[in-house]
Amino acid sequence: MFEKLKRFLGFGSKSKVEENPKVEAKPNDEPEKEKSQQEVEKVAEKPRLGYFHLSGCTGDIMSLSENYDILAEILTNMVDVVYGQTLVDVWWDDKNPMPEMDLALVEGSVCLQDEHSLKELYELRKQAKLVCAFGSCAKNGCFTRFCRGGQQAQPKHESFVPISDLVKVDLTLPGCPASPEIIAKSVVALISGDMDYLQPMMDLAACSLNCGCDLQTTVINKALCTGCGTCAMACPTRALTMNQGRPECNKNRCIKCGSCSIHCPRTWFPEDRIKQDLGL
Repeated sequence: MFEKLKRFLGFGSKSKVEENPKVEAKPNDEPEKEKSQQEVEKVAEKPRLGYFHLSGCTGDIMSLSENYDILAEILTNMVDVVYGQTLVDVWWDDKNPMPEMDLALVEGSVCLQDEHSLKELYELRKQAKLVCAFGSCAKNGCFTRFCRGGQQAQPKHESFVPISDLVKVDLTLPGCPASPEIIAKSVVALISGDMDYLQPMMDLAACSLNCGCDLQTTVINKALCTGCGTCAMACPTRALTMNQGRPECNKNRCIKCGSCSIHCPRTWFPEDRIKQDLGL
């Protein structure tokens, strides 16, 4: 997929001389070559990516930036990171306008007592074509749901909500943290325009699957569970265990990250899309 995408964006394109060493380059070919190079550069304008960190543990940015074997090609050659306090050290304030972005990755829930975060969130919604809830804290609050104020750094900070409570969210990359593989595949799909691949993430942005209880309601109680154990393997806190082929949730361990529901193969069934493709 990466090689196909590189060709689509114009990276690594070869000239006729490079493709066929027997063909000699002529002096009068230079203007044509220059023009062709300019056209490639114009077509290969890279998507602009922004990263925003609100209230969370920064686990998702570690998945994004520290898995070089998977994401190095994307971050260095396939996208331009135009905004981010940690990736490119670009901050927004009244003197420095926020740049336009094709995709804004927002990590962490938003604190209602944090005035700067609120302003930044509203501004990025104006400047970004697509806003992505990056990780479970941004999607549904995750462990920040349990914050009640009084913490040392900012004792007045007590109300944390998912970003979708304040702005429109276009898609979600779930997980606690989101895996490097899902990040890479989703960004590549965005770049190449393969929106079919992103449909589950877009549908997920509009639903409220949050914990093992939702898995019980939407899958197990409807006799859809196959006992595959994917939900238990996806749980970062081991709140789910398999008992006689069915998952059981320990509510004391559940942090409401939604990883179990999201990774379950039976929670997303695009009935409308299937009927549309079949012409029904």
